[in-house]
Amino acid sequence: MTTTTPVLSARGLVKTYGKVVGLDGVDLDLFPGEVLAIIGDNGAGKSTLIKCLTGAVEPDAGEIRLDGAPVHFRRPQDARKAGIETVYQTLAVAPALDIAANLYLGRERHRPGPLGSVLRMIDKKGMRRDAEKALTDLGIGTLQNMSQAVETLSGGQRQAVAVARAAAFGSKVIVLDEPTAALGVRESQQVLRMIDQVRSRGLPVILISHNMPHVFEVADRIHIQRLGRGAGVITPRSHTMPEAVAIMTGATTLTETPGQT
Repeated sequence: MTTTTPVLSARGLVKTYGKVVGLDGVDLDLFPGEVLAIIGDNGAGKSTLIKCLTGAVEPDAGEIRLDGAPVHFRRPQDARKAGIETVYQTLAVAPALDIAANLYLGRERHRPGPLGSVLRMIDKKGMRRDAEKALTDLGIGTLQNMSQAVETLSGGQRQAVAVARAAAFGSKVIVLDEPTAALGVRESQQVLRMIDQVRSRGLPVILISHNMPHVFEVADRIHIQRLGRGAGVITPRSHTMPEAVAIMTGATTLTETPGQT
């Protein structure tokens, strides 16, 4: 994996808010077809790092590369156009709209021919058909009616819609911010299975999570943030959960906890 060119990489990212240092020279690499978890205590810089990578904020210094080419995202729309889709903890879904309409929110398709080009009629039938396929491809069998309003869905089902939307349009990278934070055990497992499905399609995933068992279940590598800096990168095979927490909290360092070879 490490011999492959990263899909997304960052070098020396710096972001300050007055006297508060959000990021202090952070490096990151995301490789094809992997799940990279980002963990860290509150204030470690996880959110700031993700915002820099997805165009929500601009770093004060450093470089971001996509497929080896430098990129400069000034807003989230720039990152989305480049193929980076983000699912935030506060789901950006429209409760009153149905599943298909939410999947194509902001990307509505028009009907072919004059009905679409002249009258600007929405291709609802085609959107529902393709929405059903997108959910099926992710192994989501609990959502059968694409005309069902999202406000009638459970928390896990709403998360499934948001992830399916990201997977449908994210051609390069999918970023998931605490996707299981408000879910029960069963719904959390459904989200983790979706992450596996996305990875099996070759699409790399960045996963931000406080849930260490979930991180160790699905992540290929784990990037640890501490006090605005990268404290190291480990894997579920090289380190245990207690070791990861110790590095995250500063009880030890990666050098002092080299892990298993």
